[in-house]
Amino acid sequence: MGTLLIRNARNIITMDEGRTCYPGGSLYAEGHEIKAIGYDLPYETADTVIDAMGKIVYPGLINTHHHLYQTFTRNIPWAQDCELFDWLVTLYDIWRHMQPRDVYLSAKVGLGELLKNGCTTASDHFYCFPNGISGELIDEEIQAARELGIRFFPTRGSMDLGRSAGGLPPDEVTQSINVILKDTQRVIETYHDASPFSMLRVGVAPCSPFSVSEDLLRESAKLARSYGVRMHTHLAETQDEEKFCYDKLGLRPLEYMEKTGWTGNDVWYAHGIYFNHDEIHRLGACGCGVAHCPSSNMKLSSGVLPVRQMLNAGVKLGLGVDGSASNDGSNLLAEVRQAYLLHRLTSGLNGLSAEESLWVGTVGSSRVLGWDDAIGSLEPGKAADLFMIDAGRLEFAGALFDDAALPAAVGSGRPVDMTIVGGKVVVKDGRLVGTDEEQLAREAQASAARMLEVASKRTGTNYYKHRL
Repeated sequence: MGTLLIRNARNIITMDEGRTCYPGGSLYAEGHEIKAIGYDLPYETADTVIDAMGKIVYPGLINTHHHLYQTFTRNIPWAQDCELFDWLVTLYDIWRHMQPRDVYLSAKVGLGELLKNGCTTASDHFYCFPNGISGELIDEEIQAARELGIRFFPTRGSMDLGRSAGGLPPDEVTQSINVILKDTQRVIETYHDASPFSMLRVGVAPCSPFSVSEDLLRESAKLARSYGVRMHTHLAETQDEEKFCYDKLGLRPLEYMEKTGWTGNDVWYAHGIYFNHDEIHRLGACGCGVAHCPSSNMKLSSGVLPVRQMLNAGVKLGLGVDGSASNDGSNLLAEVRQAYLLHRLTSGLNGLSAEESLWVGTVGSSRVLGWDDAIGSLEPGKAADLFMIDAGRLEFAGALFDDAALPAAVGSGRPVDMTIVGGKVVVKDGRLVGTDEEQLAREAQASAARMLEVASKRTGTNYYKHRL
């Protein structure tokens, strides 16, 4: 168990309950756990000693919603000018050609970008399993996460409602309920670790109302609760989804979740834009969480989350980057700023403050994942998950008056200077430790290009052109 000592920071932004800051402070950790933080610590040395003079230390950001496999379908001209349903239909025809190596490489690229921008814990929603490909694709993501050293929360997603049954996805990327439940059970039993400083927790995550059956929702909920793991799905993302639920089910999306056992303090939804006033209060009362994905919601013209209403109603609210193809990146630090700006634009002074936006991406996100006993803030007893920014950068000159607000109010145009997960340095001087980034980028781009070429030949679509 290694020890870590960070000395003489310009400031340590803890995001604890009192929003305590320690200008000139230090932090000491043993293994994953912070043992002391503040001034005049009784520790002079450690296995890793970092002189943080001039650096601002922040709690690691926590990503509550992602689709890492989508990293290889970013910036595709044919899919750029679409809203959600058309966007999905276009990309399903590419995703159906994924191979296990594609999943591994796309996860390594996406998780690497998250780490380089201050994210220390990432949840992922993997739900696309092409016919004829090994069902153990989520294992490829887990391997990538282990190699990079990020705290990981993969959710075993699923789709069983293909086009032939009235759903949105092609049948070729759906699975039967029996196959889904069997593999979900395997993933939980093989990987889930519920301990506070776990590096890997697992969730259960049927995709969405328009791609899964009622039976799958019910059986997935039973399975998740029998193992005590959390539950995740997309909900209330678009008006098209709302219309689908009305037309096919005769219910609003949240009513459908209530009917199938998908509410409670072990559930979180991605997006949640179109909940009405009464539904928001029901969410707060039952303990549901929501992953807010501002960039994705803007790109796909989905809408704007009623963030202040949710916070006032006690809804657990966190940040997510969403799928890389609807962002088109994996930068949660950018989402902190996007959330701040978006809600200032749409809600004025009733929107998020800059510091609140950082809180949503740290403490708020930890509550959404049910992990706030160990991550989300910097204080004794919690994990040494953090990132540092050099306040001496040119882009911060003239802006060093509110260190807690800096990430949202000013933003960061390049990777953070250091990221630490569980007391271990995983990003140093803005680069991943132990990873040849250039080699990874070359191999990843070649893999992405192969997927696109295969899909183009199969569908006859020129994905390199914009739609007319």
